[in-house]
Amino acid sequence: MNIKHTITLLAIAVGTNFTASAQKTYTSGTAIYNMNIQGMDAEGKIVFNNDSSALNVQQGPAQVKILSNNKGTFGAILVDVPIASIKKAAILTPDELEQAEEGAPKFTFTPTTETKQINGFNCKKVIAKDAKNNTSTDIWVTNDITAPNNLLTKYFTAAGGFPVQFVSTQMGGQPATMTLKSINDEKPAPGTFAIPAGFERVSLADLNALGGGRR
Repeated sequence: MNIKHTITLLAIAVGTNFTASAQKTYTSGTAIYNMNIQGMDAEGKIVFNNDSSALNVQQGPAQVKILSNNKGTFGAILVDVPIASIKKAAILTPDELEQAEEGAPKFTFTPTTETKQINGFNCKKVIAKDAKNNTSTDIWVTNDITAPNNLLTKYFTAAGGFPVQFVSTQMGGQPATMTLKSINDEKPAPGTFAIPAGFERVSLADLNALGGGRR
């Protein structure tokens, strides 16, 4: 085998490996997001599988967890404040789930030719227009990976790729710029999508009155 032939084979092998890793498919795992809310940064961790997702975020002394299934038939918000001995959970009623869906954006997507790399993901810009209020926002999606929808990305399923950077209003209605930092395929631990023992069940209104609940 001559040197030229060897280099050619190596190039093919490297290209093949790159393609394989760039098209990784996740059926479950953990996605880490940087969440910028009104100029303040926080880290959000979403554990997901094909059916459900759980968003965990620290807000001051409170650990907030939002549970959701991909069908939109279940939602719960848990607030744990250890220094105040508070453990409360609100399961959204069918009416509250319906109201949340009615308030959700209805996007149409227009792809552009603009590209950039974000945290190692090759991304392209897509313009998302919300027909409800006639506003537009830029989102960046990647085809490097595929993964199930989660409670942050579920409104962008028709965007042409997995959302890497976008604006969400899931955290209490405050616009937040979400940027995907990393994703792995670690299987969710048992009980990830359930309400643990020791949490007091309260209404969503009561939870929001604490100042810790978010929707």
